[in-house]
Amino acid sequence: MMKKRLMAALMAATMAMSLAACGGGDTAPAGGSDNASNEPYKIRMTLKTNAAEFWNIIQAGAEAYEKEHPEEVKLSIYGPPGETYYEEQLNSIQTDLVADYDGYLIAPLQSEAVATAIASTDKPVVAYDTNIDSDKCLAFVGTGNKEAAKEGAKAAVEAAKANGWDEIKCIEIAGVQGDSTNTARMDGYREGITEAGGEFLDKETQYANATADLAVTAMEGIMSKYPDGVAIICSNNDDMALAAARTAKSNPNYAKTIFLGFDGQKSACEAVAAGELTMTAAQNNFDIGYKAVETMVKILKGEQYDKVVDTGTEIITKDNAEERLTKFSEWMK
Repeated sequence: MMKKRLMAALMAATMAMSLAACGGGDTAPAGGSDNASNEPYKIRMTLKTNAAEFWNIIQAGAEAYEKEHPEEVKLSIYGPPGETYYEEQLNSIQTDLVADYDGYLIAPLQSEAVATAIASTDKPVVAYDTNIDSDKCLAFVGTGNKEAAKEGAKAAVEAAKANGWDEIKCIEIAGVQGDSTNTARMDGYREGITEAGGEFLDKETQYANATADLAVTAMEGIMSKYPDGVAIICSNNDDMALAAARTAKSNPNYAKTIFLGFDGQKSACEAVAAGELTMTAAQNNFDIGYKAVETMVKILKGEQYDKVVDTGTEIITKDNAEERLTKFSEWMK
């Protein structure tokens, strides 16, 4: 256990000197271990949920790194049943922090609560998908949610114009109110729609807690209030976008509505290819999982690492949906 005691001491010294919260843009060295005992680092990875395709692909990316580097990494992966299980995730994280792990990868459901929970840890923490504002969080791996949503919104406005809409109004079916990722995406949608010449109807935002069932109810309400149609319905994730599009499928006044999702899930890409969903702002979620583990290993080894790893995004339309589907086949081997 000498390796772990040495690593913990070095990591504690490194983090005591760290003044930057997770999310800084430069590179920095970290204290670590030479792994002289040849034992793999034990890393705890906390998902937002283990019951959604998006998170299953993130997990697949993490496990791909583990499979390629078995001498370096031993992962333990956990996710609550859904993205509103705040207390369950937080309780798990608090328990994990006193367990025998070398580092923690966390996608927080509630960033502020998790920041408080990790405040006294002497082990390295890396946030992914959603940032954690804490000096104990050494790096962030994920998509620039606001910028990705903004690009998706701009593409949606252009598609709405091509579909013949004169008044380009947009209503969002949002995720969990107060969640930082949801807020970032909403801000991006609003900016993108506005800059491209449309109108984002803030007062009509429908919160559906990132679930398809509630998105169906939200879409039914939108159609009731706007019987003549709305140019753009954007959603916080693909599950809600698909649910909304399918709910409106039999309504002729919504036949030319642009339905925009976010995440680029396989089911969404299949729907885009089939013409059931217009487009989705796709995260490279496999890379999020892979690079999160890669970043933690660099930290534990004391190597240079990026404090922000942006895994990028692309707008999936019917023109490139099949290409994205090919990637899924490779990711889930």
